[in-house]
Amino acid sequence: MSNETETSAKTFNIGGDLTVNRVGYGAMRITGKGIWGPPKDHNESIRVLKRTVELGINFIDTADSYGPNVSEELIAEALYPYPEGLVIGTKGGLLRTGPDEWPVDASPEHLKEALDGSLKRLKLDQIDLYQLHRIDPTVPVEKTFEFLKQAQAEGKIRHIGLSEVGIDDIRKAQDYFEVVSVQNMYSVDNRKWEGVLEFCEENDIAFIPWYPLNAGNVAVQEKLQKVAQKHDATVHQVALSWLLQHSPNILLIPGTSSVDHLEENMKTTEVILDAEDIDELDGIAPPVS
Repeated sequence: MSNETETSAKTFNIGGDLTVNRVGYGAMRITGKGIWGPPKDHNESIRVLKRTVELGINFIDTADSYGPNVSEELIAEALYPYPEGLVIGTKGGLLRTGPDEWPVDASPEHLKEALDGSLKRLKLDQIDLYQLHRIDPTVPVEKTFEFLKQAQAEGKIRHIGLSEVGIDDIRKAQDYFEVVSVQNMYSVDNRKWEGVLEFCEENDIAFIPWYPLNAGNVAVQEKLQKVAQKHDATVHQVALSWLLQHSPNILLIPGTSSVDHLEENMKTTEVILDAEDIDELDGIAPPVS
């Protein structure tokens, strides 16, 4: 892992041909409470999406399950026709039965419905990055991977990624298609997937951490606050900066439904942690072997 005192390269090539800025935007929070239904403030959600592009963000992460459908519909409403170079990644493989409820369904039948729906809602002929939201333990994984391979061959998907997977899952998927991204839960205080991150770095696969800061962890908050005060930054900015400096393959997708918070997140690149900061933060949660 990179422990440099300067932020690594500001861009990353997804799949070798999609160059994105490493600070992107996660569009989960522009939906209603429990990631269910429309947002409380529709107009603010539209302003947030428009502001992402103005700030130079060119990678937006979403999913058909956010809302469901709401996040994708808002992205199209705010940004279509899309500016050149904007990469929209979406996901499929989850059902929604209510607020904060996420049953898994990665059957080919559901994925076809989800993918076709995403294409329609986003007003696209091809999804730049389509990520399997979860591997379904009730469906033979070969069937799921075969569907994604076929959808890519049909031109509906440009690149394919996975979410919440281990190294063995990635290797098995690579028998069917090139895996260009992995989206796993990961943060300065949750490094369960450190081995996967290292594998991604070795194989030039984008690693997209979700839930980058556990706000309920008081002990961690205190250590982050100490570093934040030193840099006149927020705890969230420090947690994101650590991720950026930890590995050049990490792409950030902080989410928010507020323009102010969006602009605050973008200032993360101005927070340059030194070796002492890195040592302090690395000690919060040693990587799981």
